[in-house]
Amino acid sequence: MARESSQRQSQIQLIAQNRRAQHDFEILDKLECGIALTGTEVKSLREHRISLDQAYAKIKDGEVWLLNCDIPEYSAAAYGNHDPKRPRKLLLHRREIARFAGKATQKGCTLIPLRMYFKNGWAKVELAVARGKKKYDKREKIKKEEAQRDIARALARRRTRK
Repeated sequence: MARESSQRQSQIQLIAQNRRAQHDFEILDKLECGIALTGTEVKSLREHRISLDQAYAKIKDGEVWLLNCDIPEYSAAAYGNHDPKRPRKLLLHRREIARFAGKATQKGCTLIPLRMYFKNGWAKVELAVARGKKKYDKREKIKKEEAQRDIARALARRRTRK
């Protein structure tokens, strides 16, 4: 029985991931937070229907809001569907908001969602304080990755020859 509860605690079902964020931003800090959703939004998320590409978070009046996050309408709903691009409130403690607000107000920093997932049945968002990368930073990273791939290929060829 104890084994079952420990397995349930670590159950994470990934809904969506913002892969573009890893390329365009330098991640400074991460934080898991809850999200206030309606019933039809949850049902759309269970079908993995969400887009985090243009989404970002903003601190307004001591609350954190997720903006530009597109959750399409639930197709099976007869009435009471939600607005796909509505602002959604993120659930954080005051001290977490204060800590994140200090970092996010630095020049060039922004709050972006990295991924959305279900954790023990609750919808969660991994929010990050990030700084935008310059073009030369992106090119440098690509060059390093290509060099690593070339090294790995050369080592693999060398191992197969022996």
